[in-house]
Amino acid sequence: MSSLPPGPEARLATFGLVLPPVPRPVARYVPFRLVGSLLFLSGQGPVRSDGSVIEGRVGEAVSVDDARAAARLTGLNLLAATRDALGSLDRVACFVKLLGMVNAVPGFRDHPRVIDGCSELLVDLFGEDGLHARSAVGMGSLPMNIPVEIEAIVAVRD
Repeated sequence: MSSLPPGPEARLATFGLVLPPVPRPVARYVPFRLVGSLLFLSGQGPVRSDGSVIEGRVGEAVSVDDARAAARLTGLNLLAATRDALGSLDRVACFVKLLGMVNAVPGFRDHPRVIDGCSELLVDLFGEDGLHARSAVGMGSLPMNIPVEIEAIVAVRD
């Protein structure tokens, strides 16, 4: 059994993943703020490399599996913002906390399963350092009618 390359930057290539461009904020805020050894990432959504977004409410126009894929794409956008802030994903000490918001129909109950799309990506790339505290909550709507938005707090190595 071969081991994974030593750092998340090398693992991206191993998994054939390419980070999209950092999405531009849709209002007046910054995509990240570094405070001491903590990086606070603004909420990201499922923005494709061409700038288009995945739209729809989960349980209506979007299935749980499609929402999980949207959460994974959102995770790639969080990683793009992380790299932009730090210069390299190898500077990540660990992911501390995620807040996952799911644009879902009333009565929807699988919010954690949707946000797992992002959580699993982080564990795949960072191993135990990708494990994090997390909240997965439902929303009546999200900007641009996206199915998922996720924000994160990351501990940074010097």
